[in-house]
Amino acid sequence: MNDKKKRSNVITLKQALEMAESHQFAFGSFSPRYTAMIVPVLKAGQAMNSPLIVQISEKELDRYGITPKEFGGEFYAQLERLSITVPVVLHLDHTKALSTIADAIDAGFTSVMIDASEKPLRENIAITREVVHYAHARGVSVEAELGMIGTTDFIETDKDEELYTDPHEAKQFVEATGVDALAVSCGTAHGVYVVRQPKIDFARLQAIRALTPVHLVLHGGSGVPSEMMGRAIRLPGGGVSKVNIATDLELSFLQAIGREERMTNAECLALTASQLEQGREAVELTVSDKIRSFLGSKGFADMYQVQ
Repeated sequence: MNDKKKRSNVITLKQALEMAESHQFAFGSFSPRYTAMIVPVLKAGQAMNSPLIVQISEKELDRYGITPKEFGGEFYAQLERLSITVPVVLHLDHTKALSTIADAIDAGFTSVMIDASEKPLRENIAITREVVHYAHARGVSVEAELGMIGTTDFIETDKDEELYTDPHEAKQFVEATGVDALAVSCGTAHGVYVVRQPKIDFARLQAIRALTPVHLVLHGGSGVPSEMMGRAIRLPGGGVSKVNIATDLELSFLQAIGREERMTNAECLALTASQLEQGREAVELTVSDKIRSFLGSKGFADMYQVQ
């Protein structure tokens, strides 16, 4: 990351989640998917005086036709243009290719996620440890996944299989890899809940927390009732500190412009100025509502000494 990109309010995931866990709120890890949607996410965080995470996954980069350099470039450009001062993490979500992780770190991402959850435990540990070594040497945090989180739309993951995280394996995994955050499978799913209903295995979360101090991440936050999420965040001893939200943002954008089908990033950028403004307003409202009533992070930006 070159000196031009460095800003004091762009922090690592480790810095972010330490404060969140101790004060019982969660970082919203918002996935804009289109570069045009980075603006409303940042504006909502600033207006709510809330710290936040802006993220994109390897599959989203591929599906929407974006490179880590393009996404990171737009992120840093808008931080300057909008005079954003709240703490922000730039995070690479679900990624399997080490080359993509390297490209993201070069583009100024301060956090990356290696997802080798489909591998046997020993192999997942080996792959994750390699990424931790590479990223930590460059001042970048690492999230990993243990267990398999289900999906309904295949944008972030390849399979709809679900395998709940074993607490004892979580302890072994964290100790062996040194990861900064762990995405656990305990009932939520990526995408829109249509037939199945969202659920959270709170006993499993508490068992994982009892065995390891690692910061916990819940993927598939879109569609989960706020009361259920609040309980997961405020579990005794430290609950979920990072919640991924992607589908709700895209749906807000598409509905606002009267479109049902997803676009590529290039198609999004080709929309009229009026359409872009309508979509951005809808996304900003969605992010603001999540911060206020879902994550409990409103007003916590001032706790970080980053300005």
